[in-house]
Amino acid sequence: MNISLKNIFLSAVAAVFLLSCSSSTDEKILIKFWTFGSEGENVQKLLPEFERQNPGIKIIVQQIPWIAAHEKLLTGFAGNSLPDICQLGNTWIPEFAMLGALEPLTKYIDSSPQIRAEKYFAGIWNSNIVDSTVYGIPWYVDTRVLFYRKDILAAVGYTHPPKTWDELKDVSRKIVNSGKRKRYAIFLPTNEWLPSVLFGMEAGSTLLKDNMTRGNFSGKEFKTGYDFLRSFYEERLAPSSMMEVMNVYQGFAEGYFAMYITGPWNIGEFERRLPPELKGKWGTAPLPGRTDSLPGVSLPGGSSFVIFKHSPHKEAVWKFIEYLSQPNVQLQFYQLTGNLPAQKESWNDTLLTKNELMQAFLTQFTVVRSPAKIPEWEQIAQKIQDFSETAARQTKPNTEILKELDSYVDQFLTKRRWLFESGKLPK
Repeated sequence: MNISLKNIFLSAVAAVFLLSCSSSTDEKILIKFWTFGSEGENVQKLLPEFERQNPGIKIIVQQIPWIAAHEKLLTGFAGNSLPDICQLGNTWIPEFAMLGALEPLTKYIDSSPQIRAEKYFAGIWNSNIVDSTVYGIPWYVDTRVLFYRKDILAAVGYTHPPKTWDELKDVSRKIVNSGKRKRYAIFLPTNEWLPSVLFGMEAGSTLLKDNMTRGNFSGKEFKTGYDFLRSFYEERLAPSSMMEVMNVYQGFAEGYFAMYITGPWNIGEFERRLPPELKGKWGTAPLPGRTDSLPGVSLPGGSSFVIFKHSPHKEAVWKFIEYLSQPNVQLQFYQLTGNLPAQKESWNDTLLTKNELMQAFLTQFTVVRSPAKIPEWEQIAQKIQDFSETAARQTKPNTEILKELDSYVDQFLTKRRWLFESGKLPK
């Protein structure tokens, strides 16, 4: 081979080698991220900056309707087709942890300056722990507080929202007795399990007993809360049928009821749907407690990030979680969606400190507790809901209702009881 041909050959080989290296360098790690509802559309607006900072990583977002999310996740698990990362409601975390689908996150947290337990509200962080292992990182948070009509309460002598059960009952009676036209004091939906659980937990109930293998709804504490709730229906302080409230926003605007326990998503809805003349005449407050030393207990809500165990890109996924957990990025997401930041530092921003309606949530986040971190909770909650209207209509005594509820719950927990008794579940 002459010199010129040899040079051409070597140049061609070098070109192929360089092209191969360049192609390899250009290959990106593709992270599959499942989101539910509108979060997927909005989080995509935050991706360009992450991908600019991490040019070797590409995030592929798939939006799934909330109504189809649980089935999609179970199908993905069965078919070994789950994504790398997903947003997961904290009541679903125990189920997927028990299935062995989730990656434990302790080792990532231990080496992260951004994600530390102390940077989050304790009750929210704890909702992501199952059997002493952290499986989720809070993305955005919510809880329930009391929405109330300031003007209606002021008209019966209350210049502040009720802080205790005694005040809640007193102001409710005064509202109902204040006029001739039909009016209730508070809307406590009979097609939800939430009011029963909130009052029961505030009365000190653990909901379950014997290492969460049996129902404890007929216990003294839950019955105390249940009796208190039922008294609002008995005294006609709250509507005892959903047919009496066809439109929550209209009912609140017309003063058909003056108080309602709900979450942060309704701030925007109330601002849009209530007439302009009610601006400044309604507010939010932490839930009333049995005493005035602390707000009443509420539930931790929102969505968390989880990494699925089969993901081959866990380190890259963790970088993405750290990025979305930065306080400034959380604030951007709040501006896009109205979803409340999980990181406490974000709450120091004027976006939230100057919003009077948000302060009740900030206070309430310090007093939140998960109802029961077991896979069977969704099934139990549905059964509590089934009995709610029975209690509201007073067709059976509470003692009988709660005994029957415990019977159903014990059936739901039969397998858990067997696993525990055979030593397959930690004590």
